[in-house]
Amino acid sequence: MIVSFISLALTGMTLKFSYTGWAALLSHLLGGYESAGYIHRFAAVIMIGLFISHVIDLVRQRRREYRTWRAFLFGPDSMLFNKKDLHDFIGNIKWFLGKGPRPSYGRWTYWEKFDYFAVFWGVFVIGSTGLMLWFPEFFTRFIPGSFLNVATIIHSDEALLAVGFIFTVHFFNTHLRPEKFPMDIVVFTGRMDLEEFKHDKPAEYEALVKSGQLEKHLVEAYPPIVIRAVRVFGWTALGIGFSIVVWIIYAMLFAYR
Repeated sequence: MIVSFISLALTGMTLKFSYTGWAALLSHLLGGYESAGYIHRFAAVIMIGLFISHVIDLVRQRRREYRTWRAFLFGPDSMLFNKKDLHDFIGNIKWFLGKGPRPSYGRWTYWEKFDYFAVFWGVFVIGSTGLMLWFPEFFTRFIPGSFLNVATIIHSDEALLAVGFIFTVHFFNTHLRPEKFPMDIVVFTGRMDLEEFKHDKPAEYEALVKSGQLEKHLVEAYPPIVIRAVRVFGWTALGIGFSIVVWIIYAMLFAYR
């Protein structure tokens, strides 16, 4: 997911801001604008494939762990928004202002759920319009040709919004918060220290202790060499993401057409 998204962001922003110096240089490194287009479409196929495989995995998880769709969609570990998310959001604002304690987060925070469904929205909107631009002859058998102009605008601007959000707001929520700075590697390892878990997900920790299930989730830490490799990959992704944000800001302020 990370590799495909960064590949789409690099090539897509290069094509969108092709009139800037940094885009010309980057396209040269990628083998030209035509090559950038090939990389863009290849990464899009990977992204769509990941999305489909994830949906299939969700169906299998529901069959394996839950009896009904209702329990799967509205249970305590669901990714759907619920009343607790609203209370956590209000509590978080109060905490920011020094008017209350930090909310006791459970399995998922409200901003993690928002990020999760942003991917669903993005894959559907950006993916569908991208396919229209990739196969215009096929789609214009069913829709007016003017829809391709609309698809171009939606695909470009929605992609710009997604890239800007991921590399600023999402990066801050994930990596730049004081308790996570400079990097949260749980996305790469699937593991965190027990003390960090107590602080980060206190409601989930208490539920596991109460149910006697905590011991089942305790695992050995990865060897240092694995952590170093993870950090190298993570810093590379963060560096590319922040660079893209700087390039976009420059293009929007000083060279936008």
